[in-house]
Amino acid sequence: MKKTLVLFSAFLAFASCSKHEGKKNVAITGIDSTLTPGNDFFKYVNGKWYDSVSIPASQSGVGAYMFMNFPQRMRLQGILDSISKSTNPAESVAQKVGDFYASGMDTVTIDKRGYAPIKPLLAKIDAISDLPSLMNFVVNEVKVYNPSIISFGVSPDDKNSKMNIAQIYQTGIGLPDRDYYFKSDSSTVAIQEAYKKYLITLFQQTGSNAEEAKKNADLVYGIDKQLATSHKTKVELRDVQANYNKIAVTDLVKRHPNIDWTAFLNNLGAKTDSINVCQPAYYDALNKLLKTIPLNNWKIYLKANSIERYADDLSKPFVDASFEYTKVLSGQAVQKSRGEKMANVIDSYLGEALGELYVKKYFSEDAKKRMLVLVNNLQKAYGKRIDKLEWMSPITKQKAKEKLFAITKKIGYPDKWRDYSNVNVARNTYFENIISASKAAYQFQLAKLGKPVDKSEWFTTVPTVTAYNNPTANEIVFPAGILQAPYFDNNADDALNYGGIGMVIGHEITHTFDDQGAQYDRDGNLKNWWTKEDYAQFKSRIQQVINLYSTYTVLGDLHINGAMTVGENTADIAGIAVAYDAFKMTEQGKGNTKIDGFTPDQRFFISIAKIWRVKMKDEFLRLWINNNPHSPPNWRVNGPLMNTTPFYDAFNVKPGDKMFLPKKDRITIW
Repeated sequence: MKKTLVLFSAFLAFASCSKHEGKKNVAITGIDSTLTPGNDFFKYVNGKWYDSVSIPASQSGVGAYMFMNFPQRMRLQGILDSISKSTNPAESVAQKVGDFYASGMDTVTIDKRGYAPIKPLLAKIDAISDLPSLMNFVVNEVKVYNPSIISFGVSPDDKNSKMNIAQIYQTGIGLPDRDYYFKSDSSTVAIQEAYKKYLITLFQQTGSNAEEAKKNADLVYGIDKQLATSHKTKVELRDVQANYNKIAVTDLVKRHPNIDWTAFLNNLGAKTDSINVCQPAYYDALNKLLKTIPLNNWKIYLKANSIERYADDLSKPFVDASFEYTKVLSGQAVQKSRGEKMANVIDSYLGEALGELYVKKYFSEDAKKRMLVLVNNLQKAYGKRIDKLEWMSPITKQKAKEKLFAITKKIGYPDKWRDYSNVNVARNTYFENIISASKAAYQFQLAKLGKPVDKSEWFTTVPTVTAYNNPTANEIVFPAGILQAPYFDNNADDALNYGGIGMVIGHEITHTFDDQGAQYDRDGNLKNWWTKEDYAQFKSRIQQVINLYSTYTVLGDLHINGAMTVGENTADIAGIAVAYDAFKMTEQGKGNTKIDGFTPDQRFFISIAKIWRVKMKDEFLRLWINNNPHSPPNWRVNGPLMNTTPFYDAFNVKPGDKMFLPKKDRITIW
């Protein structure tokens, strides 16, 4: 993607926005006018919908945001159903995608095979006779994306973002996060027991009797817990400086003799003289545990890890066992349809091939052009906000604006599609298709080691309803999946688009300047560009966000983790502010013409509430609070709006309303 357009081009983009205004009167429905907007704006806009909608039994939630990926998978399934029934040229994108999908839909063959596809893998574990052969097994599984006890990847060097380097991360546990092993509340204990039961079932289904399976499951859980002890918490993982520990391989060999990094890297085919060890405490602990835990116990652990890795790719008893565990985590009542599952699998393994087919059917070039106008407008509005900051010195403002206007913008889909020619796909070998795709994905990563970063690469698939900021590339990315209602409607008035996708754009730009992103310079390097005084001011405002969101609760008394969610909350607060400023530059934003009884500003804020219109199971909400760096949807609406003064004006929010904050307490960072 090209870098940000020059200011003249940005001016033209702003000028062109007027031709889109008022093209379509998109009705706003579901407002509960009996409620006071300033008490709970999320409920005011979404309450009628929330109270009447049912969560599909196969889902853990319904509505916008991540749950829009359910109807997206239905779209993908339609594409896949069609293409899998066609006659496609050998080795073509259509053939690989269609045959992979067909192989996964062939549950008769999959069920007949039972766990035969992984029997050779289990036999290799049985043949492990010493530590070197154990590590040889581990490295071979890394090459098919089964990380077991070592998670290896290739990505940009945080301090030399133009080059790719080897990186290793903490891994090795089966529960969602290290904290699950140490909490004793009833909900967490239920998840612990469900996980242990899952392990028992997997061992039984691969030949162990009940007593042996129970013993093995306890052993695996014990190793998990020992590894979890060395893990950083999710809050600690936000410290990007602490995650940068580039160490010479020669030093690692001395530090971790039981891992034998030289042999490990040689077997990987990874030629490098250094590795960034993102969480050193984990590998220090692993090095010790490889000796203190008996070899046979490690073999049992690796068996559990391997069966778990492939459970959803095997016969029905394994798929059922996996679901029995995950439904305790998510509250999902019944399994997803096979077609939905396979749409997700193809999106995971052949994502850009499927994305290419999706774009042809569902995404227009006109939408891409309109989206670029919006992004450019938000970028310009952000620059004006930086100019007006009272707490930042001129020299830091200049640096911030240089970084802002250096952002690369990716919209819709990649300029070039990934080559999957080295993925071998056949209609009757589902498991082997997965292995081939996994090997190809690893080789794709390995080929980047020691090479310049390819800035055209995307790190999400095109149909996914998401957006992201990549700090090492200083880029913001909006795939085609999110460029649909309620986020974006190419024919809707500006109020809805600036409140919807505009907030998302502002959110992603702000990640360039959140607690993590602010530590990277305009080129994506982990390098300080602040004055000492300005950074202290910035940190004090970040702390205000942590303190405020830590007071918010769900499910009664379950508090949001303000420190874990601070980056996303900062992006929400500033994202709305800059989206509003950009909206006020449009003709509609400058006026006060009502549509369906709502002023332009009211439509803008209602649109914000609609894009987070989500209802989820309590179990999933609890999982969210414990693991997701975003606040729950209702607080993605009410939290930032409590800090947005124009919202107070639009809906006459006054003292006594539950969302009211005195002006002096409203947080402004950017």
